[in-house]
Amino acid sequence: MTVATHPVLHVPDEPTGRAESWLAAVQGGRPLDDVLRGADGLTEWLWTRWRSLASVGVAEEDLARLVLDYRRELWLWLAGERTWAQACSGLIGRIGRRSARGENTVA
Repeated sequence: MTVATHPVLHVPDEPTGRAESWLAAVQGGRPLDDVLRGADGLTEWLWTRWRSLASVGVAEEDLARLVLDYRRELWLWLAGERTWAQACSGLIGRIGRRSARGENTVA
């Protein structure tokens, strides 16, 4: 039996309603980093769906850092230039690569 040393994540259904409010917040002057990382932001939303990350040593704060590192692609999704599947699967890939290399904790 092989035990996974990196997270196995799925692309959750697109948070369409929340995405609209997140986009409106940024367009209204709220910094993108606050929208991605703040209360009721994308990181918190993803964490509720990907809590299995904790089993491989990735804490919510680590996920927040990875989300912020991926902010450009997430902004393109919010702005309608990328699909949710593209943005989310790219983020999943980044999380997997960082976890596989042991870069899953905040320094």
